[in-house]
Amino acid sequence: MFGNNIDTLLVLSEVNRFYFSKVETSFGCVILHEDKKIFLTDFRYYGSVSKELTDWEVIMTTGDNFYEDIFGVLTELNAECVGFEDQALSVDVFTKLRSICSAFHFEPASAYIATKRAIKTEEEIQKLAAAQTVAQKALGKVVPIIKPGITEREVAANLVYEMQMLGAEDASFETIVAFGEGSAVPHHRTGKRKLEKNDIVLIDMGAKLEGYCSDMTRTFCVGTPKDELMNIHKIVLEAQEYALANIKAGITGHEADSYAREFIISHGYGKEFGHSLGHGVGLEIHEFPRLKQGSDIVLEPNMVVTIEPGIYVEGLGGVRIEDFVVVKENGLFNLTNFDKNINL
Repeated sequence: MFGNNIDTLLVLSEVNRFYFSKVETSFGCVILHEDKKIFLTDFRYYGSVSKELTDWEVIMTTGDNFYEDIFGVLTELNAECVGFEDQALSVDVFTKLRSICSAFHFEPASAYIATKRAIKTEEEIQKLAAAQTVAQKALGKVVPIIKPGITEREVAANLVYEMQMLGAEDASFETIVAFGEGSAVPHHRTGKRKLEKNDIVLIDMGAKLEGYCSDMTRTFCVGTPKDELMNIHKIVLEAQEYALANIKAGITGHEADSYAREFIISHGYGKEFGHSLGHGVGLEIHEFPRLKQGSDIVLEPNMVVTIEPGIYVEGLGGVRIEDFVVVKENGLFNLTNFDKNINL
């Protein structure tokens, strides 16, 4: 049912509980077995979960009895091989689980869950698209105030504010705003630096809406960019356009990455493109699959990934341009339509 002879799936992590149940709680677990769905949680959530999950069996537990109650449910289900989140559980939690539930065989199931989450439903794609729309609208509102004298933190704060005013629960990750030479650090720590005329500006941002994340990066200049940065921007943009035009279902993560990487290498900046081309996005900002060198993962329809080539030159600055796309049989459906020009 769940691969590797697993007959019962035990889901303890908060994000995976939400994926399977669409209910958000800070404590509990989901147990799936054939056509039976069970949610264990405590007094704080029992009432609301029972109302939301009318076709589930909802069981009240406590922190002290949690693992014993899991044992009881697994016994009642006649479970034999139990799938668990090998990439999410702490050693402490797994030790308690194995000690109390020693009668059952446990089999790693994180790969199964990651693969299942990677193929988005149409409803999920609509939510991801809505989150991206919020992020784009927020950036559109903030670009006009990005002028010399403003700090990176002020820009980031305004972006988060605008996303929340547009309905987002929050940013989908810590917003990156990098001015000037700071843009040469791919995951620059947004700080107090003030924007100066002719600075390059790199903004990596996303909105979280109904639990789903978006992701987008734009790089532009307030004024006149240095010639090398103008050239780098052109190379990155053309590399991204080539990748966007050629990536489709059926190719590997390595092949997808190579479309942009080989283009950048051919222009002499291979060493300055030090990260992968992209990654999956969904309930978390970084999900399976990865579009990277050496990846033999085959892209499938309705995977949602980023396409984000970049070139970073220490002491000068960097350029990254990132779009958020849906993989389809014959190409990509782009959920991003924000201007990519170097002068916005």
